[in-house]
Amino acid sequence: MPPQKRHVFVYNKTKETFLAFRVAVADSILSRLVGLLGKRSLKPDSGVWIVPANAIHTIGMLFTFDLVLIDKDFKVVGVRELIRPFRVTRPIFRAESVLELPAHAIFKSRTEVGDQLVIERYEAKGSVESTSVEMAVQGTSSPTHAQERRSESEPGLLIQ
Repeated sequence: MPPQKRHVFVYNKTKETFLAFRVAVADSILSRLVGLLGKRSLKPDSGVWIVPANAIHTIGMLFTFDLVLIDKDFKVVGVRELIRPFRVTRPIFRAESVLELPAHAIFKSRTEVGDQLVIERYEAKGSVESTSVEMAVQGTSSPTHAQERRSESEPGLLIQ
């Protein structure tokens, strides 16, 4: 079975706006090499986070997109809007990774150099980890008790 793609969301903490909700993580040699090649477009609120990278090429690309370059602390160190196919970007040596986002994502989110981003992965609601954290916070010892307490706080939620 092929490895499942990991996704994260990207939030601009400085401007209090989201850049994208479903960004695929490209952190292997193959996934970084492929990136967006072969895709005809990016869905709204999606993208690719290439780690590590400080520049990209668009040779073989079929569409225009925006690029955000970020450092190791998730601070924006460069933005490139509307990058066209068959281009090579200049590297920004402070950048540790890049976000490839749909065209106009930078404009819509008002993202600028110096903005602080938050990049986090999705957590399934009610996952084992979150249930364990809830139990620790609530001081309970059994998952059933934690789920019962959660269902009391969320009327209409039926837990079997």
